[in-house]
Amino acid sequence: MHSEIGSDSQPGTLAQRATAMLNRFYGYSTFRPLQLDIITTAMEGRDSVVLMPTGGGKSICYQMPALLSDGVVIVVSPLIALMKDQVVALTSNGIPAAAVNSMQTDEENRDILAQLFSGRIRVLYISPERLLMEIDRWSRDMNIALVAIDEAHCISQWGHDFRPGYTQLRRIKEIYPHVPVMALTATADRLTREDIARQLALVDPRLFIGSFDRPNISLKVMTNPGKTQRLNYIGAIIDRYRNDSGIVYCISRKGAEDMDRQLRMRGYRSTVYHAGLSVTERNRAQDRFINGDVQVVCATVAFGMGIDKSNIRWVVHNNMPRNIESYYQEIGRAGRDGAAAEAVMFYSYGDIMTLRSFVDESGQQALNSEKLARMKDYAEASLCRRRILLSYFNETMDHDCGNCDVCLNPPERIDGTVPVLKALSAIVRVNGGAGITMLIDILRGMSRQEITQRGYDRIKTFGAGRDMSFGEWNSYISQMIQLGLIDIAYDDYNHLRITPYGRQILNERREVLLAKYEPLESRRSTRRQHKEDEKPALSPAEMLLESLKAVREKIARKEQVPPYIVFTDKALLEMVRIEPLDMESFAGVEGVGERKTVKYWRPFVTAIRKFKGITDKFGPGLSVDETLLLLNAGYDVDAIAEAKGIKSSTVYSHLVELINADKLTDFSTIITREQYLRVMEVVKAHPDTYYEILSTEMPVGLPRVAVAISDFLMRRKADHR
Repeated sequence: MHSEIGSDSQPGTLAQRATAMLNRFYGYSTFRPLQLDIITTAMEGRDSVVLMPTGGGKSICYQMPALLSDGVVIVVSPLIALMKDQVVALTSNGIPAAAVNSMQTDEENRDILAQLFSGRIRVLYISPERLLMEIDRWSRDMNIALVAIDEAHCISQWGHDFRPGYTQLRRIKEIYPHVPVMALTATADRLTREDIARQLALVDPRLFIGSFDRPNISLKVMTNPGKTQRLNYIGAIIDRYRNDSGIVYCISRKGAEDMDRQLRMRGYRSTVYHAGLSVTERNRAQDRFINGDVQVVCATVAFGMGIDKSNIRWVVHNNMPRNIESYYQEIGRAGRDGAAAEAVMFYSYGDIMTLRSFVDESGQQALNSEKLARMKDYAEASLCRRRILLSYFNETMDHDCGNCDVCLNPPERIDGTVPVLKALSAIVRVNGGAGITMLIDILRGMSRQEITQRGYDRIKTFGAGRDMSFGEWNSYISQMIQLGLIDIAYDDYNHLRITPYGRQILNERREVLLAKYEPLESRRSTRRQHKEDEKPALSPAEMLLESLKAVREKIARKEQVPPYIVFTDKALLEMVRIEPLDMESFAGVEGVGERKTVKYWRPFVTAIRKFKGITDKFGPGLSVDETLLLLNAGYDVDAIAEAKGIKSSTVYSHLVELINADKLTDFSTIITREQYLRVMEVVKAHPDTYYEILSTEMPVGLPRVAVAISDFLMRRKADHR
């Protein structure tokens, strides 16, 4: 790795150095809010608790100290998948990183630790359990710049993913009292944050709370439209993002398996993930999803923690989650690259009943019951959904977001008095003996066995609402519950009861306004036949994006990495916007660092030039220009050779060309004064054989660089006469 990493002797303020590193290794010109403050706190040796949403840029906060100091960064993570993802992403950016975990052999883990101790690895990912096994063997003088504890809510009994292995991590402070510890989490209320700091024995930690606003994710909630309509809607989303990925979260393993089966029957590339599968099956499903082999994963909440896949364009909740923290974390897996994404939730009172049983079995019934109530309020809201979400995390937003279903389609109000009276009358006539589904079937005149056995087919309101669909009735009955006209008797088989207010409406025949039911987009439910003429016409920008995604896919398969490791969707969108036609303009694309510029500019620029009809070939000397780019970025000769996959001697020949062309005038990083004087001495004594004489003393090619420098200095001297 190039020696600039970790060099504390760099000129400039910490902010300037950090920004330069951000640009060089990550390809970004500016930090996101709070990132630089968090990094500065770590570099000052202070502990911190960082509460930053999924996709908010936490990883740069703890990776950067490895680039700004001589020490290593230890990242404690509970997730092997996250470790693997982050290590691949870091190494592809030119940052030496590795992970120690149970999926590797003991020999592999020992080799990685040996590299760590010798300074060849700058960022190490490790599980809490493994760290506690190893830490007592490590030297107390080991140069650790920072210990970062990711998913830190796992340490707290109040956190939603409590993990026993985290509880002993206070040992870090006992062994390394002067090493800063950074605890990071995406979701933690005040109680959990305080517990994290106490459990880790943090010393006067600084608290950073990032904005929870993810404006790029559109929010939508739909009352249960029925199974077929749900599948149609999910199919439409998959079609809309046919080259990207999405997640369908289900409340149960059976629900996830059923959804996966239904989608595959319709011709979609789907897989399933839940805790009931073997480790091998889960890993295979996750790998297929990360690598883009499937379009969708149907999963329980066991899936997704630590997934860093940037091109998840949508998340569907087939059932309502049990609390807003979980919901927020799960939708946050979409749009991590900052490009537009969708979050859709289907909501039914059947979900409430199932979740209430979970709450009753939990150890913190009162707390979880309150959290479920807040989730229910969100699902039933007729206000801007983003404002409700942000309010939950104590963040105020003084305007509507304009990117949720309530903002985009304010509900049209209708006179719902007739259907309300029909429903209330039916509840009275069955003497409170029906739940939501049975009530709808009675109103629609469905003569199923349970209804006829109970004699409900003989009541006056049987079939009184057969002019309306299941989805329509479900929407209106849900609104009646929200308005307080009827209650669900959770302690009596979830049957419906009329409230005193509802009885007043029924007796007085008072007007009731309801939000007009809007049916979902209808779609053929037969297996899709994807003919070219059935696809919507693409705009020129979309066509170029598709072309760049194909280039990315080809590179990813060749390198055996997920496509987003090559470039995020957001970086590709920037390429579409800027349309770089050469290496220099490609290097200026946000999200493209120097290493990736040299590695990938040719195939992407070639695709853009072809799209624009430019047939001119690239001029000569581009490999030399690549060397100059890396040299200016601070790479030394060995690092340039490694990044480009060429010999060091070839790099030296490039340097000779650059010096001869007066493109390179600072030689301090290429050759020492002693080496230069030694070459000049031998050249003077043996002008014809100096190269062979010096071949055993210094790197092959360096003597010719010294001669080129001598010629350059003579030219400059002549110019100044």
